[in-house]
Amino acid sequence: MTPIPLSPIDHVFTGRGSYPLEFVFAYDRPIDPGRLRESLRLALGGFPAVSSRLVRRGDGRLALAPTEDGCVFEVASCPTSFAETPARAVFVAPVETVEGAPLARVRLTRTPAGSVLGVGVSHAVADGFSYFHFLASWSRVFRGEPPLGSSHDRERLSPSTARPCPEEKAAVREGCGLFLDGPRPEPDRGSLRWTRRLFPRDELHALLQEAQARSPVRLSHNDVVAAWLWREQVGRWGDRGEPTAWLSCPVDLRRRLAGFPLDYFGCAVALAVACVPRGELCAAPLSALAHRVRDAVAAVDAAAAARSLETIEALRRSGGDALLGRLHVVHPRAGLLVTNLSRLPVREIAFDAGPPVAFDVLVPAERCAIVLPARDGLDARVCVPQEPGLEC
Repeated sequence: MTPIPLSPIDHVFTGRGSYPLEFVFAYDRPIDPGRLRESLRLALGGFPAVSSRLVRRGDGRLALAPTEDGCVFEVASCPTSFAETPARAVFVAPVETVEGAPLARVRLTRTPAGSVLGVGVSHAVADGFSYFHFLASWSRVFRGEPPLGSSHDRERLSPSTARPCPEEKAAVREGCGLFLDGPRPEPDRGSLRWTRRLFPRDELHALLQEAQARSPVRLSHNDVVAAWLWREQVGRWGDRGEPTAWLSCPVDLRRRLAGFPLDYFGCAVALAVACVPRGELCAAPLSALAHRVRDAVAAVDAAAAARSLETIEALRRSGGDALLGRLHVVHPRAGLLVTNLSRLPVREIAFDAGPPVAFDVLVPAERCAIVLPARDGLDARVCVPQEPGLEC
């Protein structure tokens, strides 16, 4: 199969320090490894990018080259159950988005309480929506149901022109919502620490009422939760030496671009960025922060999306891998990235063991928050930095 060229935003998630998507799902019954392996083989036929490796084209662009060993499947065992295993990294095989390496790894672990399925996929292959779209399709194939359809035309997000962009922090941020800084470090997976904050439905309603009472425009739960996390997290550990506190939110372009396929498989996001003076963050009213979040997300329209893609492409052409390796999706010292995945079809990822009884996030990305569905509200997981906290 002909290699699939990466789009500009795909390129951002390659190389050193580009975090993959890693989730683990626990089941209270065993999953048959033979059936799982065979169903994966069949499911990959409709998602060739998942089973691929990076190759370099003559024009310098990277591309996904589908190959039989681009998605690695392995079986393991663990003497403790999912609930009894605090270091859950044992349930997932890490993925590195570098030339020649497999871009997806699947690990099925047998435990005394059932099975744990760990799936790591390069972020250059898929965003959160596409990741779960593939898993849902795979589980359908396992159950003998028709797979989900998807669009794989990555040229839709590849601009014909490159918007000139000086290699300067403000210009890059304004052009594409990314932060130009030092080279991205390799994540120290052993030291990553995820915290969890549940937002029960009653509390969500109260927070929204608090923010809405002081806002002339209609706010959403997403606006309020992102604002709360911004104030709480960056206010706790953001570097006081930075004059500005930043919030980044990926915006799904599938519903922002006219005629764009809703089942596009890839990384279809642009970054919305909000900011507030660092010294004002902790005392800022929730309504004021939520309003900034709302305005930043609303500003990512078709024109802003085109500007972002053109800016990233210009930076790739001018600076190559070295410059792309200095682009950060979140400010590396005083920022937080909040991804809302509250509508994920987690229960659809059902094999012969039924739906998962629990799941966890292992994405190796400091200063990243992922908002997930909970039984009665929302569940926010935050990967906090390891340096000592800097309280307001």
